[in-house]
Amino acid sequence: MSIFAAETIGTMVLILFGGGVVAVSNLSKSKGEGTGWITITIAWGLAVAMGAYAVGSFSGAHLNPAVTLGLAIKGDIGWNVVPEYLAGEMLGAFLGAVLVFLVYLPHWAKTSDPMAKLSVFSTDPAIDSPFSNLLAEIIGTFILMLGILFIGGNSLADGFNPLLVGLLVAVIGMALGGPTGYAINPARDLGPRIAHALLPIPGKGSSNWKYAWVPVVGPLLGGAYGAYFYIGFFMEDLQVGFWILSAVLLIIIIAAVRGELVKANAEAAANNGVKTRGIK
Repeated sequence: MSIFAAETIGTMVLILFGGGVVAVSNLSKSKGEGTGWITITIAWGLAVAMGAYAVGSFSGAHLNPAVTLGLAIKGDIGWNVVPEYLAGEMLGAFLGAVLVFLVYLPHWAKTSDPMAKLSVFSTDPAIDSPFSNLLAEIIGTFILMLGILFIGGNSLADGFNPLLVGLLVAVIGMALGGPTGYAINPARDLGPRIAHALLPIPGKGSSNWKYAWVPVVGPLLGGAYGAYFYIGFFMEDLQVGFWILSAVLLIIIIAAVRGELVKANAEAAANNGVKTRGIK
């Protein structure tokens, strides 16, 4: 099986299960409606594991452009095959989303909330704050990439690796997924978002394209930084890419912290104004 075919099938399996569990919880009249965050995060971890088991022997089962980028930086794959990986991941994510749409076909019209429908396909922030949202995606994908590399560095039977990576994804969701819904995978978010835009979903509303750059740029930066961090500290070879990305991340951190402080001060001032008017 070619890399393209393997990544297409593996990512399709990932999104079928991952998007499917969000549909179970969020769509009206579903048997599992309201099952919630813990169910979603556990199932996403299992979805990653099943996708990896499906095609790991053919392509290594990246299923994620951020992982592909990180492994190319580390030198585990050649840059010449990166486009083939990316094309398969994007197509697979799109096809998986289409399958979820078909499985839950009667439920779209029964669900009144457009955001509940969009959440089946792609992520959105709990609090819309671009630099903070970007930082959350960077950190989540950083630890995903780093975790994949240090799991692979242990003398474990290969057959356990996909399950361990799935557990890593589940704990990332439980611990770090609250701010953005943890895309940590550009294909996972962009492919289904395109499907959402194209499919005839009743009352679907906006695909929220103004936010779509965050779950693409954030994971790519996080995946690249995770690879450079591993090379620098685990392999003791600090490269120029590590320092460049460290500078970029510092700028993002400063922008995120400053933005939140400005908003917090503005809200405090507004609340004080309301209290003062109330006293008068």
